[in-house]
Amino acid sequence: MSDGLTLRDRLGGVAHEVVKFGTVGALGVLVNVIVFNLCTQGAGLAPVRSGVIATSAAILANYVGNRHWTYRDRDKSRRSREASLFLLFSGVGMVIENGVLALSHYGFGFTSGLADNLAKNVIGLGLGSLFRFWSYRTWVFRVPEEPTEPAPLDRPLRAR
Repeated sequence: MSDGLTLRDRLGGVAHEVVKFGTVGALGVLVNVIVFNLCTQGAGLAPVRSGVIATSAAILANYVGNRHWTYRDRDKSRRSREASLFLLFSGVGMVIENGVLALSHYGFGFTSGLADNLAKNVIGLGLGSLFRFWSYRTWVFRVPEEPTEPAPLDRPLRAR
């Protein structure tokens, strides 16, 4: 391993990251479930519309938590790029999450409140979260690149 870290060190770092991501995600799930049920049960909105509203609220909460806690040590030099990618990958996660809800509700006819919550907030959110974790750590909150040391000036250049 080129950076001198053992496999155990690497796995420990990823495990720590997963715990932080999961904690932020748990708060996002709470926001998601509360907003979803307020929209469907309280306001009488359609399930998928409620799901999109709820997921959007959770995305905002998750960005703040991930940027300022989970990935606070990651590259902050290009915030607009980061926010754009975060929204893009969160949008894909939203499609996964609410696609499962739409399939369950409209495709399979499981229309009870319990069925909608299981489809969206258990199966869909689980699949969407796996995608988000991979995409955020791979593309959005990137590890800052190590600065490369310039060649010493006192060393003569070789002719080719």
